[in-house]
Amino acid sequence: MVRLPKYIHNSQGTLWLTEDERDNLKISYRIKEVLFEESSPFQHVMVLDSFDFGPMLVLDGVVQTTSKDGHIYNEMITHVPLTFHPKPKDVLIIGGGDCGAAKEAAKYEGVERIDLVEIDEAVVRASKLYMPEVSGNLSDSRVKYHYADGVDFAKKQSAAYDVIIVDSSDPVGPAQQLFEPAFYESLHRALREDGLMVCQSQSPIFHGDVLEQTYRRIGNIFPYCRLYTAVVPTYPGGLWSFTIGSKRELPAPERIRFDKSALYANEELIRRCFSLPAFLKERLELPLNVSAGLAQ
Repeated sequence: MVRLPKYIHNSQGTLWLTEDERDNLKISYRIKEVLFEESSPFQHVMVLDSFDFGPMLVLDGVVQTTSKDGHIYNEMITHVPLTFHPKPKDVLIIGGGDCGAAKEAAKYEGVERIDLVEIDEAVVRASKLYMPEVSGNLSDSRVKYHYADGVDFAKKQSAAYDVIIVDSSDPVGPAQQLFEPAFYESLHRALREDGLMVCQSQSPIFHGDVLEQTYRRIGNIFPYCRLYTAVVPTYPGGLWSFTIGSKRELPAPERIRFDKSALYANEELIRRCFSLPAFLKERLELPLNVSAGLAQ
């Protein structure tokens, strides 16, 4: 009898992954089969073929991205900062082992270097093998893989990057360091004088405390801090947030131009993604009748 991974259970002949999102919420996905499973030195890595979302990357029992909607997250965490930066050449991605953010960054001809720092080689290997919809079978000479700790890597950089993308998992365990002030300070040092960084800042619905803490911490370090959102169905609550820290004022939305091929992102959406719900503006103490602090 095949032994199932501990995060998978068999119910009347059907496989299910049940993700423990919080004490009062569990999310279950019906699974066709386990495509990949490996216990790396860092975490338990799986790729599961699900009925509704196709192959999905699961780390320690938590869904990270899926073939059905992973493009939404990767497009928004990548195209927004790369579009708002005047001329990005050197890009650092911390995390992002599914290669989705790197795939999107590679669409910019002006980008000369993409350093992808992922602590777990198994994540990259599994994503390239079993999740081509997300990874794009990425093969681009500008992408350099660094299997290292992102916090340590960032500490060693000084004015080396134009854009830094922090594609982290939830702020638990080793990923907790990616939400700390000291890490944001090292990102500030690693950026050039017109550089900017972006990170995912969790669900406005379920993780408001983490979102606010991230926004405040980045805002204490960078002179310009902006929050934007996107809808990612597999993430709890659907609505997801991203926080930008920039050394220079971000341009007015009407000046933004976007012409890359994408499934979710387009010029109008990128211009409007900084328009926040009233409850978020109130929580972050932003003016209710003004766009999220962009230059006018």
